[in-house]
Amino acid sequence: MPTTDFGVRYTPSTASAGTLSDITLPLEDLGIKSIRIQWVDFSGHIHGRIVPVAYFYKILQSSRPGVNIAKAALGLVFSNLTEGFSLFGEYLLTIDRSSLRLCGYAPGHASVFGFFEEKEDIGGRLDVPLCPRTNLRRILKYAEEELKVQFLVGFETEFILLKSTNPIEVVNNYGWSRMAAFRTGTPEAKVLEEIADALAKSGIELQMSHCETGLGQYEVVTGPLSPLEAADALVHTRETVYDIASKHGLHATLVPRLPLHSRGNGAHTHISVHPTSGTSPPSQTHPSLLTTHEAHFLAGLMAHLPSITAFMLPLPQSYARMQDGISAGGTWVCWGSDHREVPVRLTNPRSPHSRNFEIKSVDGTASPYLALAGLLSAGIVGISDRLALEVEGCTERGAAKMSPEERAAKGITKRFPLDVESARRYLLEDRKIGNVIGEDMVEKYVAVNRVSQPGVLVDRAVC
Repeated sequence: MPTTDFGVRYTPSTASAGTLSDITLPLEDLGIKSIRIQWVDFSGHIHGRIVPVAYFYKILQSSRPGVNIAKAALGLVFSNLTEGFSLFGEYLLTIDRSSLRLCGYAPGHASVFGFFEEKEDIGGRLDVPLCPRTNLRRILKYAEEELKVQFLVGFETEFILLKSTNPIEVVNNYGWSRMAAFRTGTPEAKVLEEIADALAKSGIELQMSHCETGLGQYEVVTGPLSPLEAADALVHTRETVYDIASKHGLHATLVPRLPLHSRGNGAHTHISVHPTSGTSPPSQTHPSLLTTHEAHFLAGLMAHLPSITAFMLPLPQSYARMQDGISAGGTWVCWGSDHREVPVRLTNPRSPHSRNFEIKSVDGTASPYLALAGLLSAGIVGISDRLALEVEGCTERGAAKMSPEERAAKGITKRFPLDVESARRYLLEDRKIGNVIGEDMVEKYVAVNRVSQPGVLVDRAVC
């Protein structure tokens, strides 16, 4: 009898980040001349310092390897300092050697991320709770030590290649999965080929690439990693897409939805749940589809997705993509097995080896560290509180096409916030999420998000 279990199996012990953390030979032997020391601020922008490799060695030999960064770094939106942040003082951005990887998109360069720390002890600690990487690391440590569960995360990066931004002109008019979008010798084909080569050089697993439903739209799918490593890899993937497109005279945009386009760009996020102590028994409510841990995790998502939307959809323009009927997940909080019109899709539902939750309500302007902190916090609340999964999975029809009575019968009662102001309010009011992520983190993020200017979208998402 044929098995229903299929797909490539990944576990937390086998998923590899592909970094240079164990390298013993001189970095110069790999052709590296410069190191990009990077971080991502609250508004999702990538920042960094570029240092020669010789000076990088000196940094590593110091007692606390790192570089000085103004404390305002996390709260600056272009030249505007957000209320609650100060121009006084500096953090030490300490080098996370495990994140060092080649920049396949920039010959001669490698990149590394860090953790913000205080220069001196404050209350007996150096950690900066507002550091997005530190905060995500803390959440993951709590899940592993207290709940005995780990996670793997993979991303789909959707982007549109443009010949021109003013007026907007895409590279081609081909549709979903058309091989004509990869004609040999075209600029877009060269871009996709070089993106694949660059990711391989950077140690990031590229699972596949294809053209998406939007005109001139493509997608690259990267393999699962531990959440912190996956967030680092996503930032690196975005830089790869931007730089390779620019090299060929094109513009790559992750803008949530271009004017007149029928589909938008998402950053679909795949999360799998892995207990560390034995196996998780089948769910009592969905024994053929979910384990107990998966059911609790999904119940947490169903309870708190509206509250973490501000992390996943950070800009006013983000909400132009999250509409009903365009395969973006829709506006109702629900789930379904291999269903394109729900925000949470259970992929490969009867295949435990490859089963995971795909969250469609994340876009490319979101900080992956904050988006994952929100998503995992929601799932962690579900696991820690043993929430029952009371929302039934959607079958053939999505929630938007159901009558109010049909939705109520399935337990579909919540709708996403439909604009960024509502999303901020939902986040501030959810104490459960605030307790996991940290109330100060939530308040500071909302403050930064409020001063993010809608008009900077092209500068932010088109490089």
